Amino acid sequence: MGEFEAIGDAVTGGLLARAVEPNAGEAVDNEHTHEKNCLNCGTPLSGPYCAACGQKSHVHRSLRGFMMDFVQGLFNFEGKIWRTLPMLAWQPGEMTRRYIAGERSRFISPVALYLFTVFAMFAVLNFTGALDSGSESIKTEMKADIAEEQAALAKLEAKSKEAGIPKEALAELNRKIAKRKESIADDQRVVTGVKVDPGDLDETPGWVRPLVKSAQENPELVSLKIQEAASKYSWLLIPISVPFLWLLFPLRRRYNLYDHTVFVTYSLSFMMMLVIVGGVLVAAGSPGLASILFFLPPFHMYRHLKGAYELGKWSAIMRTMALVTFAFIAAGMFLAASVAIGTM
Repeated sequence: MGEFEAIGDAVTGGLLARAVEPNAGEAVDNEHTHEKNCLNCGTPLSGPYCAACGQKSHVHRSLRGFMMDFVQGLFNFEGKIWRTLPMLAWQPGEMTRRYIAGERSRFISPVALYLFTVFAMFAVLNFTGALDSGSESIKTEMKADIAEEQAALAKLEAKSKEAGIPKEALAELNRKIAKRKESIADDQRVVTGVKVDPGDLDETPGWVRPLVKSAQENPELVSLKIQEAASKYSWLLIPISVPFLWLLFPLRRRYNLYDHTVFVTYSLSFMMMLVIVGGVLVAAGSPGLASILFFLPPFHMYRHLKGAYELGKWSAIMRTMALVTFAFIAAGMFLAASVAIGTM
């Protein structure tokens, strides 16, 4: 029995050793591995990296090694981002063209940059309170509109009381007064949160009524769900936008959907960076300076199109005008999708 137990212990020890260090050729100490085969895929090693999967030949198993990997990854990303951002801001077309041509290691990939900017944008907007104050600013604007409507209503009512007005003119004034009162009442319902009479929704499409009802019952929760949906499904902006860009080059077989997708992803990343800068400027008390950023997207689109697709001046201008229109359409489609998903 003792011999069988010894054999069992030896087999168990061997299995545990391979579980800790699979395909290794030599022993392992507490902090270092001494392998002859790749620990990831088992391919025989012949250099500092595996020829099959690219993993490092030597794997550190220490806290110091972990921190070294962390710092190396951080500086690698930082080095790429300082090469990527200046070109994305001023030479987006050249950078996109070079990335498509194969210069991948010099720049952050469009997907990585897009995910980073989406995360940063929502983090900044939440930190500055821009998302929370959006509904309040809308209500403030609506209150100002109500005040203007009420002033116009007072003028109409005063005019209707003047003597000598023909019956037809008086009837027209009364119709305008009634319409103005109805508009003011609708705006006041929104501002005060008063629920809409179910009878007012008779002409509303059936699929819209549940959305209106949920928004009335808990508008803050609905707003939070829409923001969450917009953040979670922000990737939808890419497939929504790519077909519009393809429409700008339907006969140019030189460019395929991959090229358009890289262009769209980098362009969207830049637009989100503008939102981040705008949010910071508003939080810093410079809304006027932030409003100037609104004029930058068309200029950036022009430079991006002209450089990436090697267009002439007027060809780039015409396509930029179309692309700006397409951008508003794509943004509207994404907003509608976010509202639909968030209020489901």
